[in-house]
Amino acid sequence: METFDPHHQSRHIESKIVVALERISEAFKVLLWKKGKEYGLTPLQLQLLLFVRFHPPEKSKVNYLAREFNVAKATISETVRLLGKKELITRMRDPGDSRSYSIHLSETGLELVSKISDFASVIEAPLKDMPQSRKEAFFHELYYLISRLSSDGVISVNRMCVSCKFFERSENGTYCRFLEKVLSPGDHRIDCPEHQPVG
Repeated sequence: METFDPHHQSRHIESKIVVALERISEAFKVLLWKKGKEYGLTPLQLQLLLFVRFHPPEKSKVNYLAREFNVAKATISETVRLLGKKELITRMRDPGDSRSYSIHLSETGLELVSKISDFASVIEAPLKDMPQSRKEAFFHELYYLISRLSSDGVISVNRMCVSCKFFERSENGTYCRFLEKVLSPGDHRIDCPEHQPVG
């Protein structure tokens, strides 16, 4: 595959799209490093704090976080240890399993997250200028791509509509039994808080 060969790209739109996505991925890395440096955090520490802030305790456990970020459990454990030393998180033992614990933000951690959660706003800003129809079409294509990457096993954690037990397809489109509503393409979710895996 010659995806990163500019001559190949000039003849294959798929390769141009892959390289465009790689550039956007690079922008995220740069923004994470920049914001992390400002507060003495690594990109993974910053991502973990953001994840814990906006997801429930059952998803804020070492095993789940390792799958979420595609890293070893030992890497997450070390990240949690360092964030604990910085007093940004607390650990709460699972009453049913003394070896398991969920991670929660401390007051200091909550304060910090309110300062760092806008790190990607520079990427969101140009999207706001797009007409609604273009945004919805763009989201629809990204949704399809992420869904395929998930079904191919590239992405290990999936909280999308298509993998949820509440999701239904019909002749009239798609429907969410949890929200009890027909879903337009723009209603589909990438990270749904009510997501329940099929089976």
